[in-house]
Amino acid sequence: MRRITIGGVKRRTGRALRSVGERLATPPAPDRSDEFPASFSRWSYNRSARLKAMYPGAWKKQFFSEPTSARIAAVVHVYYIDLLPQIVEALAGMPVPFDLIVTNASGQALEIDESRMPQLGRLQVLDIENHGRDILPLIAVVNAGLLDPYELVFKVHTKKSVWREEHTELSGSGDQWRESFFSELVGSVDVVTRVLNEFASDPGLGILTSTGNVLGPEFWGGDRDIVGALLRRIQMELDEDALRFAAGSIYWVRGFLLQGLRSLELVAADFDEEAGQVDATTAHAIERILGIVAGEAGYDIREAGSLSADVADPQAYRRFAPEFEAVPRARVIPFYLPQFHTFPENDEWWEKGFTEWSNVAAGTPLYPGHIQPLLPSELGFYDLRTPGVRDAQFELATSMGIEGFMYYYYWFAGKKLMEMPVEDLLASDADQKFCIMWANENWTRRWDGSEQNVLIAQDYDRVSAKQFIDDVLPLITDPRYIRIDGKPVIAVYRITQIPDHVAVIEHWRAVAVEAGLPGLTLVTVDVGTSMQGVEGELAEHGLDAYLEFAPHNMFWSSLPRDHRGLDGRFQGNLLSYNAMAEKAEERLNTEAPDHRYPGVMVNFDNTARRQWQPDMWYGSNPYTFRRWLNTTVSAVADRDRDQRVVFVNAWNEWAEGAVLEPSQRYGRTYLLAVRDVLYR
Repeated sequence: MRRITIGGVKRRTGRALRSVGERLATPPAPDRSDEFPASFSRWSYNRSARLKAMYPGAWKKQFFSEPTSARIAAVVHVYYIDLLPQIVEALAGMPVPFDLIVTNASGQALEIDESRMPQLGRLQVLDIENHGRDILPLIAVVNAGLLDPYELVFKVHTKKSVWREEHTELSGSGDQWRESFFSELVGSVDVVTRVLNEFASDPGLGILTSTGNVLGPEFWGGDRDIVGALLRRIQMELDEDALRFAAGSIYWVRGFLLQGLRSLELVAADFDEEAGQVDATTAHAIERILGIVAGEAGYDIREAGSLSADVADPQAYRRFAPEFEAVPRARVIPFYLPQFHTFPENDEWWEKGFTEWSNVAAGTPLYPGHIQPLLPSELGFYDLRTPGVRDAQFELATSMGIEGFMYYYYWFAGKKLMEMPVEDLLASDADQKFCIMWANENWTRRWDGSEQNVLIAQDYDRVSAKQFIDDVLPLITDPRYIRIDGKPVIAVYRITQIPDHVAVIEHWRAVAVEAGLPGLTLVTVDVGTSMQGVEGELAEHGLDAYLEFAPHNMFWSSLPRDHRGLDGRFQGNLLSYNAMAEKAEERLNTEAPDHRYPGVMVNFDNTARRQWQPDMWYGSNPYTFRRWLNTTVSAVADRDRDQRVVFVNAWNEWAEGAVLEPSQRYGRTYLLAVRDVLYR
């Protein structure tokens, strides 16, 4: 008879629990019956949270350290060396400065006559294996960030396409096909000028190819399943009937549409071995995906034959010259969380050394492909006490057209928390614009502002909210403080929680005037009636405007949970990002009242804080975000410039998945979407 002991029971129970935990935490191994290397199951099983380069390591030694001034790049892939002179000759027609990036899979040294291209700036030749046709080399260039500086790209390769002569639905030989691209897209200075004029004049134009090469769903071929698997990586659904793409892989394209491909996390292993395929490979699927994401981002695909003979401004192409001074279309202001440094209260409530990174790193995936933990890339796990961190953040943000940050401000009856970053900024001479939002709700263990599990509460009886204005006066009188119509912007998260808030606001305005200010621009978050938001006319509450803070008071649409592989412990909300974006766009297209400053969110997924009970939106990706932001910015375009304010949730809400900062998962793609919208 086996002897049963307490220790033995504990050991066996521990082994069983560990086994269950491992099965739940580890995604299932991919089904090896998958017929293509880029399958979703393979990707979700093999991906990791490690920071890694997704391009040939040897390239790093060839990267330029100084930024370029060019706004246009030509990306050329070379396999057939004999066709390279024709491409060089065609690029001689560029009417503005451009950079040239060449990927070389020929196995031979290239001779490029730079003198034939009078507008050429930088030339970069990058050797690469013959794998993935011209598409994997393009993806490697994208992943390396080499296309990040450019607004417009001409993508071309040494194309022979001998198979074309035997195709039953497509006419012409490979040589004739190639010649049509060159003659219509880069054949001369006049041709390129006409193309650039069209892009400069039509902000909705995303991809331009030669006549007869925009194809539809009748040309899915064997690529449908591969496309569906790749789109699932960025939480996009496949609409089989909506396919429109530029065949032939030679085209002019908005830089962002290529830059955003970084979000697919493609690597060499995702591409098929070369076997002369003319269909049903990852390379062919990416050709179609580019058209799909262009539409998702709000861009159109057109053929050169559709270009108008004349444009209103024949000098519009100068928009792409380095000396052109672009001005952001709107004042984009992301929210900024300052909880990335230790302070005594955090040590007391969450254990010594706690910062927001503690939550972020602890996130566990809830379904296959769920990006948890969501981790930073180029800015790293920063500590806001470290000199230079906020300088790097601000420099990156403003390089994308962002005006400044709205810092969350935590003030509890006179006691301030996490004030160090904004007060250090105030004490510095850094030329950085900023403003504040008073996050005036209870701070709770569940991060929900409720009346339960309160760590520190708002106590308006002990210290009147009127005193708040005295504490923030040094901030709002600073010349760097963000203003609208000359008046400092103060946002209050939940204004109706303040007793007699109308009298409080009246007092704040009086103090501001006494301090020499022309007044205040007072805004409150549109939290909706479920969170006791403002009802009735804003003026009756002493307020100037609403601030939209997605997902507050936006359209929440639940998603079905079947067949998603959700962890059995999940008890939260699974919601549609795309449905929220579409409803917001519908509203913005019909009404955009002056007393409302609209807002968008990058994403929202607080798994890192709530793990098994999060609110989790599915469907955020750089392309959908770009479309929503563009609609939002366009909705305020007719206002006076000072009033063209758009808020973004958020710059660095890492534990809520609302992050513009570069991440290991998405790189800079969300920031590049912002730049694309603001400088279109």
